[in-house]
Amino acid sequence: MGSGEIVAEVELRPTESEEKVMKALTNIFDPERVEKVQAGDYEIIRAYASSLASLQKLHRLLRTQEILEATRSYMLKELKGDAVTLLFHKQAAYEGKVSLLTWGEESPLGPIKITIRHPSIRDVIDWLAPQTSRGRPLWERSMPDP
Repeated sequence: MGSGEIVAEVELRPTESEEKVMKALTNIFDPERVEKVQAGDYEIIRAYASSLASLQKLHRLLRTQEILEATRSYMLKELKGDAVTLLFHKQAAYEGKVSLLTWGEESPLGPIKITIRHPSIRDVIDWLAPQTSRGRPLWERSMPDP
């Protein structure tokens, strides 16, 4: 596993196209490997990466959409030990947009859930979503080491 790990999970409902669900996921995350798991009457797509580089698209989208401050406070609230879990709206991700959810039910077809585990998780948060002043980052930190 190494020192850091990113795991994404997204439900694939019978009414959904696997291609579209994968596009939604890969619009925000570049997995190193993907597996499908049966979960009752639907499947779960699980995607893994060991490198923070897999989050470069998310890093860029947070800046393009100017939602660093909201994302930062969300991540600090969801921080548990050396891990943080983010829930993304699946349809928004399909459109190439980041929309964070406070609970999964806000996304009718289930959210994209990404858990980032890293020994320096606060550095990861600082890298993804630095503090801002008037919407501008106060600093830009380089990607933490694996």
